[in-house]
This record gives sequence, structure tokens and C-alpha cells, in this order.
Amino acid sequence: MSKLWQKSSTDTQSDIAKKVEAFTVGNDYNLDQVLVPYDVMGSKVHVKALHKAGILNEKELEKLLAGLDEVLSVWEKGEFEITVQDEDMHTAIENFLIEKLGDLGKKIHTGRSRNDQVLTAMRLYEKEALEKILTEVRACAELLIDIGEKHEKVPMPGYTHTRKAMLSSVGLWAGGYAEMIIMQLEAASGIKSLINRSPLGTAAGFGTTFDIDREFEAEELGFAVPIVCSTTAQLSRGWVELQMVQYLSGITAIMNRFAADVIQFSSEAYQFFDLDEVVCTGSSIMPQKKNPDVAELLRAGHSEIVGAASTLQMLTANLGSGYHRDLQLTKEPVIRAVEKTMNLLNVSQILISGISIDQKKLEAACTSELFAAEAANQLVVEKGVAFREAYRVVAGESSISKGWSANEVIKKYTHLGSPGNPGLSRF
Repeated sequence: MSKLWQKSSTDTQSDIAKKVEAFTVGNDYNLDQVLVPYDVMGSKVHVKALHKAGILNEKELEKLLAGLDEVLSVWEKGEFEITVQDEDMHTAIENFLIEKLGDLGKKIHTGRSRNDQVLTAMRLYEKEALEKILTEVRACAELLIDIGEKHEKVPMPGYTHTRKAMLSSVGLWAGGYAEMIIMQLEAASGIKSLINRSPLGTAAGFGTTFDIDREFEAEELGFAVPIVCSTTAQLSRGWVELQMVQYLSGITAIMNRFAADVIQFSSEAYQFFDLDEVVCTGSSIMPQKKNPDVAELLRAGHSEIVGAASTLQMLTANLGSGYHRDLQLTKEPVIRAVEKTMNLLNVSQILISGISIDQKKLEAACTSELFAAEAANQLVVEKGVAFREAYRVVAGESSISKGWSANEVIKKYTHLGSPGNPGLSRF
């Protein structure tokens, strides 16, 4: 089968040619299996645009659309093959159509390039992937809110510098992570606006003399608008993907810190939380071990997303306008980051659902030093002492707050976002 760029019967069978082919194709033929349905979507809209422009007649349109439906059907059965020799899904799909429809299959590439093809497929993939990810992010927030509501006023030590600082509560702890996640959800509008622009019809990055209705293509594919300048398409390749993966790294950064807390607070030194056996493993040599492996791998997973973003950042550095083969390598970090983020969010939900709160241990951990700031505040209110002086008094008389009850002190926190009033109903 011929390659889309092949002009003559040059030797492609020698050892050197095969090595070059393997190097230039890379992992694209495997990665493209994920993108086939999106390429079919783009191709179906493209042939409709060709028909609208008078390049294909009605019968040709129907045959090509039916052929593309067949590609999708074969793919859904897991039987659509993309080989190293094909290089990518575009060639595999076109060769499939040629085999089924003869010369008509060759017409499908009229007025387009693999450059706008792959970018269209990637943006469609990213649009759908982002919506799925945001659904899972929301699910994580809801589970955290549920924990917070069930244990809203259960006292808990608050830490700074990993040392006890002030009184907190389980509701405030869980609510903090839930709010961070919700803030990240709300920030998704910016990423959506970048992805939601159709590259279809920009061809190799300079448009085409065929009268392609790009507004029609964008609407048919569910994009908000088309990319206006054809040159923007290839300039945006990798740049948009970088910002999407950086956005994903914002999600995993939150879950990274959450996992670190879970690991710490479920350890023998704290025992505030107990973790479901399903998210823990044992040791091959120490019978007593209950290791928080899921939380540790969740914590570590953030590094992989950051690594994917770094790869994209470097791949797109120092490139001028237009297409460069370097941009081929932007595909894998995106797909890897999307799949990893989904995996991390799914396992986060299992982890959150398996957390048990040990109220007695938490109450016992709320020792007198947590109330030092509150003791200084009390001197300000009851004796009219300036806070700075009250601070010095309490620092010199640590016994002032001894005997205080966390459950009683927590009732004094009434303002929004405090241990006694974390504000979870606002979410």
C-alpha cells in the first residue's frame, strides 16, 4: 500500500529504508488507534464540505460516508489495523477506502492535508476527554464534601511546617480540598475556549483554492468557531496541547497534596484516618504492614503529568511558523496525560470512599498548644489587652490553654470558612 506522500516507486524495502521508516513513524501507528473515530468524524465532515463545494456529487458523497462508517464499524470490533507501513491512521483509512471504492477513495484527500487532519482529530479527542475528566473531577469533589458534611465539626489538628498550629476540623480539611477542585473545575472554561476551534480546512497551514466552507465544517463537528487564519492551526499545535496538559497538572497537583495528607494522617504516628484494605498492600517480609500504595502512586502520578507538560514545552520551543516534523511528537504526551489523569481520578474516588475517620484519635490529638492563639484572643476580648501583648503573655505561660476542650473551642468558630463553619453547603 502506498504512503500519502509517495510520488514514485522508490525503494522502501531496503534495511536502511525500513530503519528510517521505523524512526520517522515512531509510535504513531499505535497511538492513532485511539484517534480513529475522531479522524472518521473529521473525514465525514470533510467529504460533506467537498460535496457542498461541488467537488463530489451526491452518489460519491453517499459512498464515501458509507465507507467511513464501515471503517468505524471495523475499528469498534477491534479489527482496524494500522501498520508501520501505513505510518498513521490517515493512510490506513484512505487505503481502506481505495480498496473498497477504487479511485473514489482517492478523492477524499482533495483540499486537505494530514496536518489539518491530525489536528482536527486531536482537538476532537481533547474536547471529549476534557469533558470526561471534568465529570470525574466533580465526582472527587462531591466525595470530599460528603466526608466533610458527615464529620463537619469533628476537631482535627491543623498543621503548618508539619507542626501543630491551630484547631481545624475534618469538615474544614475536606472542604479545603473540595474547594480547590471546584476552583480548578471553574478554570476549565479557558482551556475549553482554546480547544473549541476547528482546524479543519486549513490544510497544510495555508488554506486551499477549493471553496471549502470552514464555518460549516466547524458547526458540523461541534466546534464553537473555526480557527480564522490557516497559519494559526500549526502555530497552535503543541501550544494548545501544552496548556491542556498544564491544566491537567493543576488537577493532579491538588490530588498530590491530598494523597500526601492521607499518607501522613493514616500512619501509625497519627492514626486519624483508617484506609480500606482495598487501597493498601502488604509486605513480602513484614506481616504487620498495611502500606498506602494507592495514595503513594496517586502522589507520584502528578510527576508524570508534569513530565508530559515539560515534554510539550520543549518540543514546541524554537520552532518557526508552519509545520515541523517535531510536532508529530506532541501527540503522545497529550494522550498519555489524558489517560493517566483519568486513571488517577478514578483511583482517587476509590481512595476517598475508603477513608474512615477516627474521631477519638482526632480529639485526643487536639492538645493544648493548638489553643494558644485562641487563648491570646480571649485576653484581647476579656481584658482589653493589645493582641501583641496577649501574644507575649501566652507565649510565656503555656499553661493558660491547658484543659481546654476541642469540642468546646470549635463552637467559638462561627465565621465562614472556620473549623466550626466550613461553609460546605455553598458547594
